[in-house]
Amino acid sequence: MGEKQLLAGNEALGEAAIIAGCRHYFGYPITPQNEITAYMARRLPEVDGVFIQSESEIAAINMVLGAGATGHTAMTSSSSPGISLKQEGISYITGDEVPAVVVNVSRGGPGLGNIAPSQSDYFQATKGGGHGDYNIFVLAPHTVQEMADLTITAFDLAEKWRMVSMILADGVLGQMMEPCTFPDSVPERNYPKDWILDGKKGREKRLICSLYLVEGVLEKHNEKLQKKFKKAEKEEIRFEEKDVEGSDILLVGYGTSFRGQIEAKRQLGEFGVKAGLFRPITLWPFPYDRLSEIAEKTKMPALVVEMNAGQMLEDVRMAYERFAPVHFYGRLGGGIPTPEAVTAEVKKILGKG
Repeated sequence: MGEKQLLAGNEALGEAAIIAGCRHYFGYPITPQNEITAYMARRLPEVDGVFIQSESEIAAINMVLGAGATGHTAMTSSSSPGISLKQEGISYITGDEVPAVVVNVSRGGPGLGNIAPSQSDYFQATKGGGHGDYNIFVLAPHTVQEMADLTITAFDLAEKWRMVSMILADGVLGQMMEPCTFPDSVPERNYPKDWILDGKKGREKRLICSLYLVEGVLEKHNEKLQKKFKKAEKEEIRFEEKDVEGSDILLVGYGTSFRGQIEAKRQLGEFGVKAGLFRPITLWPFPYDRLSEIAEKTKMPALVVEMNAGQMLEDVRMAYERFAPVHFYGRLGGGIPTPEAVTAEVKKILGKG
């Protein structure tokens, strides 16, 4: 590992993408992710890569499709309204089974909203924001170090499964500075590339396509995709937990909102309240089974904390509410839940207020 560097999250993500082998970046400016675009514009020429500031978000995602189809490691990034514009392209990339990494440093909405951090894009990311039946990997960092680490993971998952991987961050994680280290190198990814468009070269022709007009052919293609998604859903779940047994309440969160829950746990301890922590790292695939196990064994209430109106809340309820109550505390439009607010909410739930 290299020496620690003090970096903003967006810069750490950019450098991690370079280390992961990304040599093609296509993007369009929007706050609060502009530092990624600026970083890639500087760094890619230094590693013989290609940087293009596209004419629009729609153009950028289609450039990613083109680069990926020819076997190149490609990425794009944007913020909430820009990600909305990329949804058609993300659906095409998924239907074409082309690896790609998409970064959403999300901001407040709906509409143009503001440039403050938000987690209101959870549904869009995890439930398939574009048309058709599909899934993408969604990775949720909560530190600058994870902005780097999970970016490297995202490229590996994309190539391994020939799927889209999304980093779902927010304006706090993109702009804040923390110490970060990078690996000197990453393991070589030797996944088969017998599908890429690299010139016929005497072999049978290849076709990358998501348009299937003959009756029944699209259904068979969808069945193939669903089989892949279900396999990935079993094999690629990631989460973090702490003190989930012997506690009075379970705090569940991800990303920036989880940072406040860590401090709330400490504050609650001073009042004699034991709090467990649970953080999904993959928002898709979501760790339903582990949450159900915790709920069934402990029967303790859970408090979901998010920077939205309650989106991950629905997934937690599906896993947890059969066995124990689920509560919610959220802030909207760029509001960040404070540790003090979470602590007060827990005391109210437990009747200790």
